[in-house]
Amino acid sequence: MQFLSGVFGDEVIRFKHFGSTSVPGMNAKPVIDMMCLVNDIEKIDTFNDQMHSLGYDVAGEWDIQGRRLFRKGGENRTHHIHVYQFDNPQIERHLVFRDYLRTHPGEVERYKRLKIELAQKYDDTAYYSKAKKLFVREMEQRALGWFKKQRG
Repeated sequence: MQFLSGVFGDEVIRFKHFGSTSVPGMNAKPVIDMMCLVNDIEKIDTFNDQMHSLGYDVAGEWDIQGRRLFRKGGENRTHHIHVYQFDNPQIERHLVFRDYLRTHPGEVERYKRLKIELAQKYDDTAYYSKAKKLFVREMEQRALGWFKKQRG
């Protein structure tokens, strides 16, 4: 992710790996989801041409307010870079979900079974993603409850 520091410069605060590939034992599409936390999300839009020249599709917010999404690989995507301003509430949701799965192997197994079932049912990733949305939302709520207990 050092190249992003070269592109976004002093805007970058830190990077986080999240999504299915960040959870040991989780089956996943071969797409790496990286989170890039920045000082000012509005300034990131000025780097769209640079990111495009590096082979990334510029997807804008893509259904999550305050995010900038960059995707690499076209139809055979390899990377998603989710850029958030450091204080965006979506950051906690993503990272808590990741950490919950990392510490709850039973939940990983449940999620894996669902993903396998849906992958067999849907060829189109849009339908696949939509079909797992309710399950993920419910698991996220359990994860947030777990996180709040951890903090006391």
